[in-house]
Amino acid sequence: MYLQLIEQVKHAVATGLLAPGDQLPGMRRVAEDLVINPNTVAKAYRELEHAGWIELRHGAGAFVAQTPVQRDRVVLLSEASEQVRALVDQLRSSGVTDAELRRILESELNRQSPHHPAVHPSGDHRE
Repeated sequence: MYLQLIEQVKHAVATGLLAPGDQLPGMRRVAEDLVINPNTVAKAYRELEHAGWIELRHGAGAFVAQTPVQRDRVVLLSEASEQVRALVDQLRSSGVTDAELRRILESELNRQSPHHPAVHPSGDHRE
């Protein structure tokens, strides 16, 4: 469950739903809302802090981190999301079904192999 919470926070930051400096709900509130153990929320928040996604401030709560790397990643993911959205709209209007889109995307992702260069998150090409 804590992995789902981590992914939800990362997704909210990546899509702009949460911005740097925004305060996250308190651990107890999250635990009550999700009907999970508060220790599970604490573990997720600690992992998010360790990874640089949030800052835990004693007595004040959890806040979305304001690191430049994270902002760059949020911008990148936001731009990628806009490009994918435009392409999906274009392909749907051409008559491509959602199932076909999924197969095409999966096929293209699976096509990437050691024989095809992939772009590393740092921007370097791998062979």
